[in-house]
Parts: sequence; C-alpha cells; structure tokens
Amino acid sequence: MAATLRDERGLAMTTDQRIENLEKGLASARRFNRWLLAAVGLALGVWILAGTFGPTMAAAPGGAGTVKEIRANRFVIEDENGKTRAVLTTTKDGPMLALFDTNGKLRARLTASNDEPKLVMFDENGKGRAMLHLFKNEPALSLLDEKEQERVVLTAFESGPALMLSGN
Repeated sequence: MAATLRDERGLAMTTDQRIENLEKGLASARRFNRWLLAAVGLALGVWILAGTFGPTMAAAPGGAGTVKEIRANRFVIEDENGKTRAVLTTTKDGPMLALFDTNGKLRARLTASNDEPKLVMFDENGKGRAMLHLFKNEPALSLLDEKEQERVVLTAFESGPALMLSGN
C-alpha cells in the first residue's frame, strides 16, 4: 500500500517533484543566509566604526584614539529614517542578534545558547519558516509551515545524514 504524497494545495506529487521542491527551498535558504551574513558583517562594521568614532570614544593608554574595549548591554542599529534595523543584546539564554526589514518586522534572529545555537528566518507575517541549528552538536536545517510546524528536517547525525518529511 503506497502512500500518495501531496503538496500544500493537496495535489499529488512524485518523489522527484518533492525533492525538486526541497532543493529549491534549500537554494533559497542558502541565498538568504548569504544575505544575512553580509548584513551581520555590515552591522558589525557599523558597530565598530560607531565605537571608534562615536562620542564615547576613549583613548587607550599609549594609543592615539585606539579603543581597546567597548562594553554595553544592548546595541541598536537604525537606518537613516530612525527605524530599528538590527539589535544586538543578551537574553537569559545568551546573546541574540535580531535583524528587521524596512517595515520594522523581524526577519532573522541569531541566538547562541549553550543548548542550541540557532538562526531562525521569519516570513512577512512574523512566523518562523526556516531554522538552522545545532542540537547536542548535531546540525539540522528545518523548514516550517505557516503554523511554524516542522515539515522538512535535514540533519547530520553522528550515525549519518537523515531527511525527515512531515505531512498533515
């Protein structure tokens, strides 16, 4: 008795079609990760420049205007219109970097807890839709539906790789 695979519209799909859809989703996640990495790099560059040339610059002994260390609980990066675009802070679980789109909606969050460091990407409705995380040193890429339920999980267990698909 073979199970019929169906897409989100209820249409029957072949295994090849599902794999093709998964590959497209993974390619999209990779593009977003490259964008996110560039944004984090830019944010860190702005943060360093703000600390170096900002009004709170303190000269280190023996260095002309060199800042050795900056300490703060929270950094907020705003665009030219005063909208928050990134926040670097700490939570009870550890450090967190949040990135916001031009409409002020959370689009990505990077956390580094002891248990599970992860990167979560959010859709326009604020729902987590893709997650890259480590759980007990085992990496996983999870794709979530509009209800934030895991539908596809790609993992690299110590015993080998695994692809898990979950339907309704």
